[in-house]
Amino acid sequence: MIPPVNGRRRILAFARAAATLAMLVVLLPRAAAYVRPVLMPTTLAWLLSAVAVTMVAIGLATLRWHRVLAALDLRSRLSSLLPHYLAALFVSNFLPTTIGGDLLRASRLSSTNGETPRSFASVVLERLTGWVVLPVISLVTLAINPGLLRPPLDRASHLVLVISLATLGSLGVVLLGASSPRMGRRLQAQAGWLRFVNAVHLGLTRFRRQPGVALEVLVAGFAYQLAMVLAAFLAAKALGLPVSWTAVLAFMPAVAIVQVLPAPTIGGLGIREGAFVLFLHPLGVSVDQAITLGLLVYGINLAASLLGAPAFAVGNRTAGAVA
Repeated sequence: MIPPVNGRRRILAFARAAATLAMLVVLLPRAAAYVRPVLMPTTLAWLLSAVAVTMVAIGLATLRWHRVLAALDLRSRLSSLLPHYLAALFVSNFLPTTIGGDLLRASRLSSTNGETPRSFASVVLERLTGWVVLPVISLVTLAINPGLLRPPLDRASHLVLVISLATLGSLGVVLLGASSPRMGRRLQAQAGWLRFVNAVHLGLTRFRRQPGVALEVLVAGFAYQLAMVLAAFLAAKALGLPVSWTAVLAFMPAVAIVQVLPAPTIGGLGIREGAFVLFLHPLGVSVDQAITLGLLVYGINLAASLLGAPAFAVGNRTAGAVA
């Protein structure tokens, strides 16, 4: 007998929580020996700087969302969008929900402006800019520093090339299909994954009319992703890892791409750490050190996400229809 939808959601949420707990049991002991140096006064400044940069990045991501909304002719204030963004981060990083932080953002925004299709489209397009920016950062870095393509980093760098080009290729297919006017008419009022494609179609139509706003979205997107890369670099400095800025600039976007793929754990736990092992081991970073860096980056994001707990709690009480 197939359980009802709510029952399936509860089962999936429980499974994600259990998988995340199991992953922590496996990973934390391997990282314990390398966490102590981070707490020393000489390295604590690197960690605090990483947290501060991550908070700045959250503001830049909210600005990116604000400019997407401007392209969609939805007036909004940054001060009202920031609580929604923080609440979504809290949900994505702490709660084993199958709804997700992005859908929470769309729901809360539409509850205030009454524009469900365009609110949903704004979140889709804001996320989609990351699939443009991340591979471009990696590809430009590899072009600027071709030494990363030579041994012992050649295999890791070639994998980054594959991930980046595959991401851009997949994005191109989506944009090509969604840009068709005939496709746009067919997708109106559709549900499921077709609703995602319809959101992209709507966004492309608006961006063509306002190319200046589209450029603003991309600039904010680059600033946000570069800030996140910088936070990861500062975390590596806190651990004393022998990684250069250009190496992190080339590999971290690929880590960010793979960690948001569907995973059985919360926040991509385990996927991110495995990616760090794969990319950083040729630099002389041990498996345990790479795992520690992944957990530290995750911990920094968790610390920043805690700011969204009050926004999530208050929103649940004041906008009960969002649930």
